[in-house]
Amino acid sequence: MNTGTIILLCVLAVLIIAVIILYFLGKKAQKKQNEQQAQIEANKQPITMLVLKKDRIRMKDSGLPQFVIDQTPKYLRRSKLPIVKAKVGPQIISLVCDEKIFDSVPVKKEVKAMVSGIYIVSVRGLHGKPLQTEQKPKGFFKRTLEKVQEKAGAKPVK
Repeated sequence: MNTGTIILLCVLAVLIIAVIILYFLGKKAQKKQNEQQAQIEANKQPITMLVLKKDRIRMKDSGLPQFVIDQTPKYLRRSKLPIVKAKVGPQIISLVCDEKIFDSVPVKKEVKAMVSGIYIVSVRGLHGKPLQTEQKPKGFFKRTLEKVQEKAGAKPVK
């Protein structure tokens, strides 16, 4: 055997070991996430609130309680979170919103939300009305692409 084959076999063995380790770590993380999701589902409760402001801001600037900031890992404290400031009853509260529904939360409107602790799980309009999502303005490239497709007679891409 020459040295090239030995090096190739060593690299291949290391890659196989890395894939196996990543598989088991991913499986463990998925199990942990499922447990957390079950706990959130068990503790959620409906709340009527007036959404005052929503933004993606750093945790230390969010207005969340200090014990929440202390419990988060240090490497996550500088990341930006989807924060919603809402008036629940007579008090104004900062809540963390689920990333999936953050864009559908209307500002300066009263909504019914399912909340688990300080985490907003889902939002719907008052009286069960569906929420209208805000339409983001299209960028230059997307507008140009639609114009070209329109002139060519093709169906526009959404």
